[in-house]
Amino acid sequence: MNVAELIYQHSLQLPESAAQEALVFIQDLATRYAITTVASPLRGANDTEAFLADIADDLSADFPDEITDADLGIDIRREALD
Repeated sequence: MNVAELIYQHSLQLPESAAQEALVFIQDLATRYAITTVASPLRGANDTEAFLADIADDLSADFPDEITDADLGIDIRREALD
């Protein structure tokens, strides 16, 4: 058996809460080592809401509340650049 199979076999003997904790730990290790993993089917709506809240916090207070057409640049035809 390889290590992944051993982890799986041990996880089958754990209560659900401990298995969830082990999964979170493994996901943290994957993040630490920059390993792309598949999305967990155990994630729920709260995870999505938490993700969106984290993203919204990154926009910070200096991000403009309203962006209008006046804030955008003027598009020009490519031929005018030649």
